[in-house]
Parts: sequence; structure tokens; C-alpha cells
Amino acid sequence: MSVINRFISSRRIAQVSRSCAGASMPLRAALVVAVATASLGATAAQAETLNIVSWGGAYSESQLKAYHEPWEEKSGDTVVNIDKSSNALSGLRAQVQAGNVTWDLVDMLPSDALIACSEGLIEPLDPDTLFAAAPDGTPASEDFIEGSLSECFVPQIVYSNIVAFNTEMFPEDKQPDSIDDVFNLEEFPGKRALQKKPINNMEWALVADGVAPEEVYDMLETDEGIERAFAKLDTIKDSVIWWEEGAQPPQLLADKEVAFASAYNGRIFNAEVNEKQPFAIVWDAQVFELDGWVVPTGKLDKVKDYLMFATDTQRLADQAKYISYGPARTSSAALVSTHADTGIDMKPHMPTYGPNFETAIPKDDEFWADNLDELSQRFNAWLAR
Repeated sequence: MSVINRFISSRRIAQVSRSCAGASMPLRAALVVAVATASLGATAAQAETLNIVSWGGAYSESQLKAYHEPWEEKSGDTVVNIDKSSNALSGLRAQVQAGNVTWDLVDMLPSDALIACSEGLIEPLDPDTLFAAAPDGTPASEDFIEGSLSECFVPQIVYSNIVAFNTEMFPEDKQPDSIDDVFNLEEFPGKRALQKKPINNMEWALVADGVAPEEVYDMLETDEGIERAFAKLDTIKDSVIWWEEGAQPPQLLADKEVAFASAYNGRIFNAEVNEKQPFAIVWDAQVFELDGWVVPTGKLDKVKDYLMFATDTQRLADQAKYISYGPARTSSAALVSTHADTGIDMKPHMPTYGPNFETAIPKDDEFWADNLDELSQRFNAWLAR
């Protein structure tokens, strides 16, 4: 039973004991036992099993420590983590079509959330009803990073898609420091591991071909820009290993199967700091984005209490103790301090840290919501050539 339920049960038992003070000892004992049993039964009946979909690895571990375990202790619920976020949109579509939605809460990218919302797969979310205000009373709708909330999506963190490298595979005096180096096989030889999607690869290809970060999406709106991106990717295509799961890039780097790997910055942080791997991040042209929660249609009543808890100011700051993703609430940023296990200052490891952010590209979710299907087809056709 949670601490809160134990407290409530104790108060109820005490109240009954006082109200029965004039009754016989056997009667008082029977009444107290009956109320205690009813309290325990009500608690057990209210407990839920929440099937929560996420990305796995260090990220899911940070959610476990910051959200799931504290919630289980508080509520008596059981949280089951399911590592399926990499295919969350298609998975949710399949469950809806089968008439058997088993996921209760899904960690999803904003671009996928826009599509899922338009298809009616997920619930609209009213921020000031469902999410707690900041400690100073600022409504949730004003406390989350401007523009981060959408009709069916609430963010948790700001994270970044970066390229990392194994420092042991290059001379100490010639370490990579730009996205151009990823496309320079002559000076920086070795395999590259890139995610098997057009997202991020198209942006990086254009920047490496001379397009300014702020002009990338304007260029991708044109056929010329798309062809230019594919042409640049052609220059390294034969040296690429394509990955599909977030756990693959750190392993490929650790095994020295590749010299560079695109990855989520939190995965590389975990490998570098917690596993002592010789990795470093090329922050140049990082593609930063939000990640957050969506609620499958029909599941809101089941998860709304958990959602209120897991999106409050303290919980988002707590997650930053375990992984180098910045919290999506303004009120949480000031609470970010040191890593829970190592004690290192977390701020320089955040995507939004000043020097890391100078050439950052904000992922355009609307662009990808409108163009993902078409560009995925073209990307897959390009891969098959």
C-alpha cells in the first residue's frame, strides 16, 4: 500500500475507533478490522497496470527512476515499460485497426503525434486541466517551452540527434569537429552508422554541402534540394551501416565497427559517462527536437493521474539527473544540477548549452508530418539503387 493510502487507512481506523468508544471490546475490534479490510480492498481494486511505450536503453531507465518508480510507490499502480517507440505510429495504427489497443500511454515524436492526432488515434490534451501549474502558479500552457505543446502532445524533454565518434579511431591532433568531417572519407576514414530514415540525414547532407542551417527546410521544400541531399549522401553511401534501434550506435562505436555514428545524445552520454566509453559528440548541426507523451484514444481516464504526476516541474527536472536531455518546462530548468550517480555537472551535456547550440537545427515537425511518407519512399528507393 502506498504511504498516502496507509495514512488514509490509519485515519479511518482511528475515526471508527473513537466513534465506537462506547461499544463492547469485541464489537469495536470487529468494526476496526472490517474498516481496515475494506480500505485494503479498495486500494487493491484501484491499482492499475499501465502499459507505457518508450524508446528503451538509458532513456527508459531515466523514466523508470524519475517517473515510474515514484508513481508506483505513490499510487500502488504497476508500470510496464514497452520498448516500441521507434515504431509507435505504425504500432498504434495496427492496434486500432485490430480493435485491440493495449498501450495506455506512448512516448512519441511530435511529428508522429501530429499525424496520429489527425487520424484520431490519440486524445486531445488540455494542458491547464491535465498538467500541473508551475510552483509559482504559472499555468502549464505558459510554462512549457513556447510552441512545444500541440493539440494531442505534451513534451517531456529536449533532446538532440547528433553524430558521435570513437576518439581512439582518430589521432589526438585530428579529432572531428564538424558535420563536414562525417562526409569526408579521405581525411576521416572508416564506416559511418546512420539511422535508416530520411530524417536528420537529409538535413546533415545539405549542411555538409554548404546550406546554412536556417535554410535547410526551405531547400528541402524543393526538388532541387532533395536531389542535392541525396547526391551528398551518395558520397558516403558505400561506407554506411544503417541502424534502426537506438541501442545500435553506441555498440557499433564501442566495437569499432564504425568510426562515426548518428545517435541520440543521451545514449552517447550514457556510454561515455556511465560506461566509460571513449566517445565524443560532434555538436555541429545537431538536429534538436522534443519528445513527449500521447494518449491512445479511449485511455485518458486510465492515465490522467499518472500524466499529471509525470509532467510536473519536479519530475521533469528529476529526469535530467539521469540523462542529458533538457526538461521541457521553463520552471524545471533551474532545478537541473548534477548527475545522480557521478555528480558531474549536467548543464554542459545538454543540447541547449550555449556552445553546443550555436549551429543547431530545430527539427521542423510540420515539414516532416507533411513530407515523411513521400520522402521515406524516395529514401528507400535510393537505398535500393
